[in-house]
Amino acid sequence: MIGLELIPRLVMRGYSVMVGDLKPRPPSFPKEVTYRHGDLNEITQAELDAFSPDIIIHLAATFERSDETYGFWDDCFQHNVRLSHHLMTLARNNRLVKRVVFASSYLIYDPSLYQFDAPQDIARPLREEDRIYPRNLTGMAKLAHEIELRFLQHFGETPFSSVCVRIFRGYGRNSRDIVSRWVRLLLSGQPITVYRPEGIFDYIYAADAAEGLLRLGENSACTGVINLGTGKARRVADVVSILKDHFPTMDIVAGHSDIAFEASQADISKLHDSIGWLPEYDLEKAIPEIIAHERGRAHASVSFPQVAPRVLVSSASRKVPLLRAMDEAARAVHPDARVVAGDLSPDAIAAHVSPLFWAMPSTVDSELASIIEGCRSRGITVVLPTRDGELMFWSRHAEALRSAGIDVIVSAPGPIERCLDKLAFSRFGIQQRLPFIPTTESPADLPGEAFVVKERFGAGSRSIGINLSRLDALDHAERLELPIFQPYIVGREVSVDAWLDRDFHVKGLSLRHRDSVSNGESQITTTFRDTTLEREAAEILERLQLNGPVVMQLIVDTDGRLHVVECNARFGGASTASIKVGVDSLRWSLLESCGADMTLHPFHRAATEVRQIRVPADVHVYDPRI
Repeated sequence: MIGLELIPRLVMRGYSVMVGDLKPRPPSFPKEVTYRHGDLNEITQAELDAFSPDIIIHLAATFERSDETYGFWDDCFQHNVRLSHHLMTLARNNRLVKRVVFASSYLIYDPSLYQFDAPQDIARPLREEDRIYPRNLTGMAKLAHEIELRFLQHFGETPFSSVCVRIFRGYGRNSRDIVSRWVRLLLSGQPITVYRPEGIFDYIYAADAAEGLLRLGENSACTGVINLGTGKARRVADVVSILKDHFPTMDIVAGHSDIAFEASQADISKLHDSIGWLPEYDLEKAIPEIIAHERGRAHASVSFPQVAPRVLVSSASRKVPLLRAMDEAARAVHPDARVVAGDLSPDAIAAHVSPLFWAMPSTVDSELASIIEGCRSRGITVVLPTRDGELMFWSRHAEALRSAGIDVIVSAPGPIERCLDKLAFSRFGIQQRLPFIPTTESPADLPGEAFVVKERFGAGSRSIGINLSRLDALDHAERLELPIFQPYIVGREVSVDAWLDRDFHVKGLSLRHRDSVSNGESQITTTFRDTTLEREAAEILERLQLNGPVVMQLIVDTDGRLHVVECNARFGGASTASIKVGVDSLRWSLLESCGADMTLHPFHRAATEVRQIRVPADVHVYDPRI
């Protein structure tokens, strides 16, 4: 966001510019810009010395929302803490670097100064000298690097001066911030959900943030910590009101939240005293620019990612319908995309029906290097795991694979582990006051006289005992490895196919009845609508903090009450039925993996329902070598 505003300014002022980022080069960057696409943790001293910069403006901009996810643990360290330390190690060894500007954050300040249990009338000004206590990992990482830079300034050997710029609530064009997300939703005719409209924030437009960073970079007398905001906080309700002026018929949904009420703004006295400049944009001036920008993006002619994805479907086995669905989705994302079927067995059915097949190593830690090398040699850029037993492997190593240019469509380890362990899954749901079926290790801990007995781990249908008496349940458990017990509930089974983005928001879901089941998979399944059940299912899925394709199993009892049985954090065996009614989960996964703005790809639920019947089918392969 800031980079897109900053780079053209640097070029216009005559600077030679080098940019490094994990994302592909933005088309809007001037041709004069040297672009290093990749992880800057891997940049060498020789590379930095060859460019020989005078000024380093370090954004270190890997972040999530206020409630950071379990999987952010590694990302934050790799791309904030480790990266910042690495770059400054190179900078201090380069005698030509004169200035370092670090984009820090107001998240460093103690949240007790500006977060409250009730709405506030005015914002609390935050001064550079105020008490600090970072409120999340991002704030911690920013503070850690501030201290590193302060350390370096104690020594005459350090060739550069530095300034740490604590930026307040940023928003701007081509961004993931709330203002841009709302504008994209409104342009696509969707409602916006507003949480805590009484909240007060110091909204700093990216163009102003870029200008402030540049001016501070040019003034070597400015050192230490400096706030960068407008000094004029605004309510969330003000943002909504301004949007209402531009979208008179907008639909607003009031969202429930347990977060504290924020009331913060920057004290920018030091900023003004240091460079004699103050930000120029307010919300009324900036929001029309964002709307114009998003309208331009919505009508842009380029719809494909710059590089055609090559997708590995692992544990492909005999999953021919899934392979065909993925091939269709990949070609919809890019016409040159290709799908590789991967399986441990060279004799898998997929080997005979897929043009590209890889008899790949087993998904165990000792084979990680071989798998990465195998992916690289085949040009694989995206992996879709399809078997429960491999999800933890791909999730644990997702960051290592991402560093190698391979994105994995998989949730974080914590949520996956919770879904794989049926006992932990039930306890989580009950703790969260969700309608999960009680699960215990003994029928004595359950009321009633009819029980379901199953394995704690693995496929839910394997060796399952249904509607058993207490004595029969105990007898059945003797034949299982790790038995668990659940009350038997009379009702109808429902599968929920859904797709959640990386912020754990349900983009689309579909309900289907399991009309005929064999070996735990639907042989005949029929989609249907129930808006109340859809809403309840979406709320539960978002609490599970999964992302990508998922399938959740429910029982709706004779009184219409919902009972959650389990959730698989992957594409389901019969989830292809939901693709036909609009839950385009495979295409959405590839688009998100390619960095697409997912608000430009809305969910359109089909008006008619689908019954899917899974039958054996012959596949004829014409091969001149036969």
